[in-house]
Amino acid sequence: MNKSEINYINLALIHVGVALTVFYIPFLSKIYALLIVVFGVAYIINKKNKNNEVLYVSAYLVGFEVFLRMTGGNLNNEYVKTVVSMLMLIGFVFSGFSKSSIVYWVYFLFLLPAVLITMSNQDMSLEIKKAVVFNISGPVCLGLCALYCYKRQVTLSQLQNILVFFGLPIITILVYLILYNPSVKDVITGTQSNFATSGGFGPNQVSTVLGLGMFVFFCQLVFISKSKMMMAINGFLFVLTSYRAIVTFSRGGVITGVVMIVFLLLATYLFSNSSGKRKLKWIVVISGALAFGIWSYSVAQTSGLITKRYANQDAKGRVKEDRLGGRELVMGTELELFKKNPIMGVGIGLGKVFREQQIGQEVASHNEITRLLAEHGMFGIFILFILFLTPVIVFLNSYQNIYFFSFYVFWLLTINHAAMRIAAPAFVYALTLLNVRINPVERVNK
Repeated sequence: MNKSEINYINLALIHVGVALTVFYIPFLSKIYALLIVVFGVAYIINKKNKNNEVLYVSAYLVGFEVFLRMTGGNLNNEYVKTVVSMLMLIGFVFSGFSKSSIVYWVYFLFLLPAVLITMSNQDMSLEIKKAVVFNISGPVCLGLCALYCYKRQVTLSQLQNILVFFGLPIITILVYLILYNPSVKDVITGTQSNFATSGGFGPNQVSTVLGLGMFVFFCQLVFISKSKMMMAINGFLFVLTSYRAIVTFSRGGVITGVVMIVFLLLATYLFSNSSGKRKLKWIVVISGALAFGIWSYSVAQTSGLITKRYANQDAKGRVKEDRLGGRELVMGTELELFKKNPIMGVGIGLGKVFREQQIGQEVASHNEITRLLAEHGMFGIFILFILFLTPVIVFLNSYQNIYFFSFYVFWLLTINHAAMRIAAPAFVYALTLLNVRINPVERVNK
């Protein structure tokens, strides 16, 4: 093994230790959350962000966010989104941003009307103020990340390093989940999302980050692992992450992870020469065998209930009327609000208030697209046009970001089932805007 592989193994073991320490001494989670920021900022300043260290620290924080939430380490619900936004501002100081990124300044302008509508509401309570912060933190984080990444040049190896920084915190999550729930079979009693297998935290968000982990460890297995030891380690991490994602019984993250991998394989095929395409066929065959084995083991450990979950059935095999866990009703109310307020929307954060009047329940949106329409009106449509089209235009001008399609579908699928509750979709979206350079050495080794 070379030095970089030894360093990777050592870092992985350190993150196993973090999980063990926090599991037995929970209050250390808050201290770790602060240490990441302190040492991260110091690292960026010391390096003067010459190699886009802002992206490394941000990826690490994004990977850790769900762990911090499930262990009480977050200082508040918007902690990671706020810190990542702050890191982007530090990045601007050292490295500036593209002068052609005006489209994202327009994006920020389109966010303002809905904020002003809510702020002018005379009945604005503390809960509404919290709703404003809750709903604006994600879009602001996305906008700042997009401004930093827009056409910023990075090498393929730097982008792969960002994936490593995603992956290390996910190792911590995996170990914590095993400690929290060592026997999956003992806690599976139905086909609903399972908090016990999700570390006592929201299965939807845990599934989301584990789905990202599936993609990360698959990439490391296929593209980075040079020795048999590294192949074994990353192969094991991919299998374990996939299994733990499946048994959360939250489908969104798993489906997203699988789709990301499929798009990666398609992109690799398009980018490869004839020799690379022959190797890819074997990768597809081995991946298919791994997927079959992981799914079969999951079915055995859940006594077949996981199959019923993905078939949208209850424990008795009856098909459920609701395919999206209540999300259809929420999406319907938001589309109705858009029809009634097509120009300005109801105001940011107020969709939840109006929804309580409509259905008698105060339910937060799980879908960022319908939320934008309901709360921002026609400005939400303009925002969606910017978000959907800009990465595609940037990619068509360079064609070198092999991860583009995977990052793009992660953002798109995640905001459809988990909105922007965590920072991951905002940050991963921004990675689609990078101008990736493949060095000659990297091209040969590919």
